Amino acid sequence: MVYYVIGTMSGSSIDGLDIAYCRIEEVGGKWNFEIEQAACIEFDEQWKQKLTNIADVSAKELLLTHVEFGHWMGKYIHQFIEEHNLTHKVHLIASHGHTVFHEPALGMTFQMGDAASIAAETQLPIVSDLRNLDVALGGQGAPIVPIGEQLFWSDYQYFLNIGGISNITIQSADKFLAFDVCPANRILNLIANEMGMTYDKEGIEASKGSIKDDLLNELNDLDYYQKPYPKSLSNQFGLEVIFPIIQKYAISNQDKLRTMCEHIAHQIAESVVLGESQKMLVTGGGAFNTFLMKLISEKLLTKNVEVVIPDLKLIQYKEALVMALIGTLRWREENNVLSSVTGASRNSVGGALWMGQE
Repeated sequence: MVYYVIGTMSGSSIDGLDIAYCRIEEVGGKWNFEIEQAACIEFDEQWKQKLTNIADVSAKELLLTHVEFGHWMGKYIHQFIEEHNLTHKVHLIASHGHTVFHEPALGMTFQMGDAASIAAETQLPIVSDLRNLDVALGGQGAPIVPIGEQLFWSDYQYFLNIGGISNITIQSADKFLAFDVCPANRILNLIANEMGMTYDKEGIEASKGSIKDDLLNELNDLDYYQKPYPKSLSNQFGLEVIFPIIQKYAISNQDKLRTMCEHIAHQIAESVVLGESQKMLVTGGGAFNTFLMKLISEKLLTKNVEVVIPDLKLIQYKEALVMALIGTLRWREENNVLSSVTGASRNSVGGALWMGQE
């Protein structure tokens, strides 16, 4: 079977909405894909502010913004469809939404972007709320991307995504595990903002700084890093724990960037077990941070892990692609979230379905 599906993702970096139009094919249990069209709709300053502060507003304002964001997403997805001549060529849309709250220990996760509003704008079926059932089954609800890594890229042992939060997947013959490693781009971007930059392009400013051992040790000693997996992080961990620790040190922003990059690289290396001739596929915005990738590659080389950075489209849109796959599996009523990764009581067919037409 061949499915033409749009996957969307709004990550914790708050840079924009990723939209990927994907051809997904299953033949005899073998899956393959092609990202045929893709775009990132950048958030304007108003939406960046709203998304940054949304966890602190009243319940009523949160729900109003939830609906507003859904209509905003729907309009841009509809515009994407028209611009790329995809009318009547889309089977369904899988919308991850923007994570506002993620508290699996309390049985709750919430992604903003009302799917009914997206369905109303696009007149297409929408699969949303992709994490909720797993959380209800006692899982972390994260990461959910590993189902795509299992079905699309079986020849890699590790998968690393460096977005607002970095997460890793470990694939072997007898197990499939994944967990959030540490905050990443969201914190690096906040430091860069203090220097008048949106982000530290290629890690140039970080490369000029020095490692501050006291700060590095305090970050590496945080309780989260001592916990066993499955485990996951909310955006608040970076904003309310990591960033305040960094800010209490009277050091230059370049030193803050350098030390945070070292922290990220260290935690990623700690997540990897020494083996023989292993490969790691790296995607997400952090793959463009040349300096950070150099640090990670050097640390992983000692553990016999080769870092592989794929083509530009896959780096940018891997998560949107996998959301499209998750939506396809939901449409087929097949498992799309792995309990071995999340710690849930069983695998599940996650996602709510909204029909855009009769």
